[in-house]
Amino acid sequence: MKVLKKLLIALLVLGALFYFVGIPYLQSYTKKYSPETTTTYDFDGTELQVHYSSPSKKEREIFGALVPYGKVWRTGANEPTTFTTSTGIKIIDKPLPAGTYSIWTIPNKESWKIIFNKEVPDWGVTLSSGGRETTRNEAADVLQVEVPVRTLSQTQENFTISFEDKEQSYLSFAWDRVKINVPISKLSQGKPTIN
Repeated sequence: MKVLKKLLIALLVLGALFYFVGIPYLQSYTKKYSPETTTTYDFDGTELQVHYSSPSKKEREIFGALVPYGKVWRTGANEPTTFTTSTGIKIIDKPLPAGTYSIWTIPNKESWKIIFNKEVPDWGVTLSSGGRETTRNEAADVLQVEVPVRTLSQTQENFTISFEDKEQSYLSFAWDRVKINVPISKLSQGKPTIN
């Protein structure tokens, strides 16, 4: 009985060490290779901000390989990408209330689904799955849109999220030879609410 008790205490201590020392070390280590980046945009008095970790291509095949087609991606590395808007806006034709959201994507060859979720988990993937499964809670999705893929003429080495203001304002994602533009606009009337 004493041996079992000592074994249980040793396992608890090892578990606590992994949780309080190992996981933070792994998280800080991965950020050396996928640095955190914040992009802000003043959208006609509305403050927009995207915070994400930016992995590099490093001669790897990205979409359809490192980032599988048809599966939810944390949209960058490390913690989930977050999107903050100071007032309600529209994503294509769907209202998005003011707040901070995690952004998840489902890349495919011809189009991407972009998902705004009202929860922001601590990390973007589960350690138990070896990084293959995300920590997204599908029940907390606020809106989902689909946009076509554009092919870039030159390779984009680092995953980049930016705001573009051309004939229309866009939230843009680019990596490797792929770019997607998500139209954003001001709400014409009223404030949207989350049900």
